[in-house]
Amino acid sequence: MKRKVLSIVLLLMMICGIQRYSYAQKAAPGIPLPSIDLKMKSSSNPSDIALSLQILILLTVLSLAPAIVIMTTSFIRIAIVFSFARTALALQQMPPNQVVMALALFLTFFIMAPTFTEIYQKAYIPFKEKKIDGEEFYNRSMEPVRDFMFRQIGKEDRKILIPFIQMGRLKWPKSEADVPTYVLVPAFMLNELKKSFYMGIIIFIPFIIIDMIVASVLMSMGMIMLPPVMVSLPFKIILFVLVDGWGLLVNQLIKSFL
Repeated sequence: MKRKVLSIVLLLMMICGIQRYSYAQKAAPGIPLPSIDLKMKSSSNPSDIALSLQILILLTVLSLAPAIVIMTTSFIRIAIVFSFARTALALQQMPPNQVVMALALFLTFFIMAPTFTEIYQKAYIPFKEKKIDGEEFYNRSMEPVRDFMFRQIGKEDRKILIPFIQMGRLKWPKSEADVPTYVLVPAFMLNELKKSFYMGIIIFIPFIIIDMIVASVLMSMGMIMLPPVMVSLPFKIILFVLVDGWGLLVNQLIKSFL
């Protein structure tokens, strides 16, 4: 009975609300209401089809923008090294992932600032002033990014390009300009993975030594059932804090990109 009464009351309230809304619309006819009309129609005009394809490509590129930033900047190395540091400390959720990724992102902006500035000055400003077209804007934008990726690969690691050139059945490039971007990007990512793992090994060494010392002491005392990680964790955190671990880590990461 109570449910029926409650449903009737709610129905009456909805009817009153609709009536009040209709009265308000009649009393204020001058207030415009927005409307959205999306229509799809066939077209045989080549310019309309080309414009639609350009819009589709632009939306696709915008959806892939975070992945492009990760692939062609310093974010890969920074994020992996931070993850190694947190794992070496045996801190799975501290600092949280949001904090680690935010710090990696801001460091990426800091390291890539000269490259972004060069893109802004050489590509965006002329394009904004309508001095260059879209194709020239893309070419000028990619030049600083390609220079950054080539600097990180280095001359001694250019052999990492060989499998991609062979699989792509391309001629061996005579200069950096002859290397396609779709070949340079995966080679750059592999090189960043290799360097970040090298740094991760160096980070792990002191903490592994602490774990080995604590495990040996516990075994000599006969405390076999006590997990060594629980005892070594405070010592690792104290060591990390005393040597200013985060500052030292960030400093070495920035220097590795110079």
